[in-house]
Amino acid sequence: MIRVGRATGGRVQTSVQNMGDDVIGKCDVFEERQVGDERYNVFQGCPKAKTATFVLRGGTEQFIEESERSVHDAICVVKRCISSSRVVAGGGAIEMELSKRLKDYAMKIDGKVQHVVKAFAKALEIIPRQLSENAGFDSTDIIMQLRNIHHKDSEAGKWHGVDIDKEGICNTFEKFVWEPMMSKINSMSSATEAACLVLSIDETVTNPKHEAQPDKPAGRGGMAYGAGRGAGMGRGRMLSQAMGGQGLKGMAGGMGRGVRAYKGKGGR
Repeated sequence: MIRVGRATGGRVQTSVQNMGDDVIGKCDVFEERQVGDERYNVFQGCPKAKTATFVLRGGTEQFIEESERSVHDAICVVKRCISSSRVVAGGGAIEMELSKRLKDYAMKIDGKVQHVVKAFAKALEIIPRQLSENAGFDSTDIIMQLRNIHHKDSEAGKWHGVDIDKEGICNTFEKFVWEPMMSKINSMSSATEAACLVLSIDETVTNPKHEAQPDKPAGRGGMAYGAGRGAGMGRGRMLSQAMGGQGLKGMAGGMGRGVRAYKGKGGR
């Protein structure tokens, strides 16, 4: 372990010339550590450092990649919390409250739009239902409890969501299970736009080969003809049958030697 002396400040240096105290940073401890098969240089006690390094270890490459994604998601959540000053209760509480209010609003609408609003409200219940299933709980029982508390107590019940610790429901806002409001708005807006895009599709283009019957093995000297409808050939018949049952020879029209009749003087 090497201890580095204290200096002032520290800035970017593009060369090793004129290495004075004005370009040297400050570090209390510098050491080289062995982590697995790799060796790392560790700097400690840097008061003006604005970066950090995570060392992820695992048995397989898939595990490392999954850990990296998890850490990245956690950092992005913290970043979003810092940039957003408003939060809502997590654990599916905000989705259940929106579902309840949309159902109440749907009762004031006439026509088919009421069915659309109710379907949107029901879709929001997928979030707490999935959270319950991921935790190994009875999702149907949890959803019923959340519906009950959100409809009975409109003021305190609006923050109730899935309780992962005690297998039930709780006030997730009081248990500090929060989500940035900006992130929640973006996720709901993106999901709604994706659903509207799918519903706006009125026609799809498919490969005709998949609509035909399963291909049968072609006969000797013939090719499968799976999509023809003209000249009485029928769908799924063999092209060799359409040519007279003898492949290209039958199509030649009684030329005797078949395809060899097209060859020149040197043909045998």
